[in-house]
Amino acid sequence: MATTPRRKPRSAKSSEVPDTEELVRYYRDMLLIRRFEEKAGQLYGMGLIGGFCHLYIGQEAVVVGMQAAALEGVDTVITSYRDHGHMLACGMDPKGVMAELTGRIGGYSKGKGGSMHMFSLEKGFFGGHGIVGAQIPLGTGLGFAHQYSGDGGVCFAYMGDGAVNQGQVYESFNMAALWKLPVVYVIENNKYGMGTSVERASASTALYERGTAYGIPGAPVDGMDILTVRDAALEAAEHARSGKGPYILEANTYRYRGHSMSDPAKYRSKEEVSKMRTEHDPIDQLKAKLLELNAIDEAGLKEIDREVKVIVTEAAEFSQNSPEPDPSELYTDILVDA
Repeated sequence: MATTPRRKPRSAKSSEVPDTEELVRYYRDMLLIRRFEEKAGQLYGMGLIGGFCHLYIGQEAVVVGMQAAALEGVDTVITSYRDHGHMLACGMDPKGVMAELTGRIGGYSKGKGGSMHMFSLEKGFFGGHGIVGAQIPLGTGLGFAHQYSGDGGVCFAYMGDGAVNQGQVYESFNMAALWKLPVVYVIENNKYGMGTSVERASASTALYERGTAYGIPGAPVDGMDILTVRDAALEAAEHARSGKGPYILEANTYRYRGHSMSDPAKYRSKEEVSKMRTEHDPIDQLKAKLLELNAIDEAGLKEIDREVKVIVTEAAEFSQNSPEPDPSELYTDILVDA
C-alpha cells in the first residue's frame, strides 16, 4: 500500500472487471491489512500494545473497495476506532501505524494516540476517533472544506452499525443534505454493535435508508466482495463529486474477532463465524477469481504473502525498537497558533 500508489478511479458508471494488475493490487492490499491485524493481535497478547485494540479482520474488502474510488491527494477519510485497515488503505506506512500501537515515538502520533487516534495530513487521513459517532460531524466538516475550497474532493466518512443510531449522525445528515456537501457516508454493518446484534438495536435494519428524511440516497452493498464494493463506491463518489450532495452506502460485512481484544464474543456461535469465514471471506473470494482468470498462479499468490509478511515483520520490529516518547512530548501538539 505504501509502495503501491492508487490510480485515479475510472468512470463511476464502469462496472467491468478491472485489469489483472488492479485485481492483484486489491488482493495484496487486503492481505496486508489481514496480516497486519493478525500481528497486532499477537503483540497485544504479548503485552506490547496497551489500551484498546479493535481489529479489522474480515472487513478488508470494504475499505480497499472504497479507496479504489478515491482520488489520491484530493479526497479525505475519517473513521472510528476500528481504523488500522483504513490507515493502511490510505497508504500510511505500516511501520508508523504499528509503532503508534506500541506507543513509540516513531508512530504517527508520536506514541501519544495509540490504536484509536492516528492522523496523517499527507495521506488525507483524519482519524481514528474513540467516541462512537463523533467522527461523522467532523467528516461532514471535511466535506464542507472540500466544497468551500473547490478542490473537487470527497470525504469518505465511516461509521459502524452502532454509531448510526447516534443523534449527531442525523444532525450531520441534515447539514450535508441542506448544503449538498460532497460526503460519502459508509456504514460498516458488521452485524454487532459491540455485543448487541443490529436486529436488537435498530428498529429499522435497512441502515442505508437512514438518510431518506433528508433526501439522501443510499444503497446496500455486499461488503465481503471487493468488486461489488468498488463499483458501489465509484457510483457514490461520482454522485457526491458532481455536486448532488451526500450519499450513504451500507456495507454488509463481518468481523471475525471480538469487538475489541478484550471481547470473548460469546454473543455469537463458533458455527456462525466459521460459516462466514468459509463461504464469504473477502480475500479467499478474490483469490478464487484471480485463479479463475489466470491472473496469477498459486506460486505468485504465495510470493505476495511472503512479501506482505516481510513488511509486517519489519513493522513489528520497528514498533519495538523505536524509542518511547520523551515526557516533554506531553506538552506538544496541544495548541495551534492561528
